[in-house]
Amino acid sequence: MAIAAEDPGLASRFKDLSENGNSTCSAKFTESIATMPSTSRIKGSCCSPMEMKRYVEQVNGLARYRDIAMIPSDPYDIPAGVAQKMMPYYDVKLTSTEQQTYDYAMANSEEKGPCCCQCWRWKVYGGLAKYLIREHGFIGKQIVDVWDLSDGCGGGM
Repeated sequence: MAIAAEDPGLASRFKDLSENGNSTCSAKFTESIATMPSTSRIKGSCCSPMEMKRYVEQVNGLARYRDIAMIPSDPYDIPAGVAQKMMPYYDVKLTSTEQQTYDYAMANSEEKGPCCCQCWRWKVYGGLAKYLIREHGFIGKQIVDVWDLSDGCGGGM
């Protein structure tokens, strides 16, 4: 309730996203992303109910990356157009040094990867990591931070 009093907009978004999500871990949903209008949204959690305290931590933490348009500012409200741009990066072959950075993130993130399962988030956020490593020079700790803040499975950490 204190969070709702401090930021009613965030509380309202949380309520909407936690009650009206369209995200699932299915292969069919992953495949459907390619044909979604780029202006549509991938919303809500896929595995567990969202928790307000964690949601606020995530949105506030992701704010430090707001200058990079490809990093969604809300892990539970992702523009389909961003997902469509990041998924192909998942298949990019990294240089040896870049791969070491990616491997560090895989070993050190909370989920031991970009998500808890190899669903659409795995491909989108795995692709995002490769994009950030290649295009923005991110190091492993930065990828871990983005992945941990972007965990969209629901629940707390």
